[in-house]
Amino acid sequence: MIKRMLIMLVLVAVVLGGIFGFKNFVNGKIKEFMTGPAGPGHQAQTVSTAKAVPSDWQSVIEAVGSLRAVNGADLSIEVAGVVETLNFQSGDDVETGKELLKLRDFDDVAKLKSLEAQADLAKITYDRDMRQLNAKVVAQAIVDNDEANLRNLRAQVEQQRELVVKKTLKAPFAGHLGIRQVDLGQYLAAGTTIVTLQALTPIYCDFLLPQKALAQIQIGQEMQVKVDTFGDTTFTAKISSINSRVDAASRNVQVRATLDNSAHKLLPGMFATVSINSGAPQKLVTLPQTAIAYNPYGNLVYIVDNKGNGPDGKPQLTVRQTFVTTGATRGDQVAVLKGVKEGDEVVVAGQMKLRNGVSIVVNNTVTPTNDANPKPVDN
Repeated sequence: MIKRMLIMLVLVAVVLGGIFGFKNFVNGKIKEFMTGPAGPGHQAQTVSTAKAVPSDWQSVIEAVGSLRAVNGADLSIEVAGVVETLNFQSGDDVETGKELLKLRDFDDVAKLKSLEAQADLAKITYDRDMRQLNAKVVAQAIVDNDEANLRNLRAQVEQQRELVVKKTLKAPFAGHLGIRQVDLGQYLAAGTTIVTLQALTPIYCDFLLPQKALAQIQIGQEMQVKVDTFGDTTFTAKISSINSRVDAASRNVQVRATLDNSAHKLLPGMFATVSINSGAPQKLVTLPQTAIAYNPYGNLVYIVDNKGNGPDGKPQLTVRQTFVTTGATRGDQVAVLKGVKEGDEVVVAGQMKLRNGVSIVVNNTVTPTNDANPKPVDN
């Protein structure tokens, strides 16, 4: 039994050793193929190249936000009634306190006059009883009752007067009116929206930033805002407030910027893209993003080496694999922080067929785009 177990263990060890040995052999050959130099009979590969050049690089914080009015409200009226007068048109600019709408108030005005008459009579009665009290003709209780009745009627007068006032809608602030939602003679229930009023000058842009960006922004800092309505038009804004708390769920903080909107081009509710310059501009080596081969074990590029002229008098070009450290991106470009220096010629297309030492032929008839601010093109 022991002999059989020993034989079995030896066989298992041999099998496992063979499996691991074969795997290491295959991995070694793959690594040799990927990184080793090409043989003398290797065919030159056609690639596109570009020079690594330094450029001014401004770090930018980007976000998306929405526009909102400094003051904005859907105007309605607190009481029900029938529309008697309309004193505005859709799209009007109005000042604070302008009368916009009035409901029919004949009954309420009549009731107000009736209560005012009763209050006047109660005042006369109170004054007469006061004189009689001084002459000791009436009791103090009668005068007290007259005073309470007078106060009650005066309160009813104020209540009715406020009800009459509520029959009129006035602009609570200066702004731009939207589309009228009611018509003359229409019965309105309490709270029915009549028109929207928005103060459009200035206008706010609200957006969210991650908490790590707080050290890079401050009140009064300038920023740029774009809305797709106006294409490439950029609106300048200034950060006017930063929320006093960071949202515990998203770790974002709300930021508000103020824009001048005297032309009334921007409207509340618009979607906006925000760009905030962060820090001072830097000189960084820039390459097209297509030049970077992104891999799990590191990002790399292929640098072109000139081995001199060959027997045919043409330059002998080969490539050298180099790992790089990349920075921020903008458009079609990427900043290279380490691994490539100014003036290096780098392969930007055709890397899939390359490895160390491969001979190449450069054909830059068609090259990848290298635009910091690319624009969509309709074909």
